[in-house]
Amino acid sequence: MKSRGPARIAGAAAGLANGLFGGGGGMVFLPILSRFGKLDQRQLYATCVGVIFPVCLVSAAVYLLRGGVSLTAALPYLAGGLIGGWLGGKLYGKVPTKLLKWLFAAFLFYAGGKYLL
Repeated sequence: MKSRGPARIAGAAAGLANGLFGGGGGMVFLPILSRFGKLDQRQLYATCVGVIFPVCLVSAAVYLLRGGVSLTAALPYLAGGLIGGWLGGKLYGKVPTKLLKWLFAAFLFYAGGKYLL
């Protein structure tokens, strides 16, 4: 990416999506990084996670400060999420990229369908 303008616009769009929907910024970053980032598939996913992490921290801090977070409801999911994140990181180089693409697409379709119903 020669100019930093598109990266900043993409970052703003991802942050906005993350703040409005409580997530989803990675879904904005992934196609943009795929097109402009010149990264291989594995670097793409890892970079997306690395970029979205601070964006999620900012959104979570704003939600927390505004009283929108139920820590008692979040803790059981956090424990499982930490274990799943660790496991996914360990499996990172072992899962074929083609399968990762299909799993990601399937997850998006499933989540979109559940959200609409």
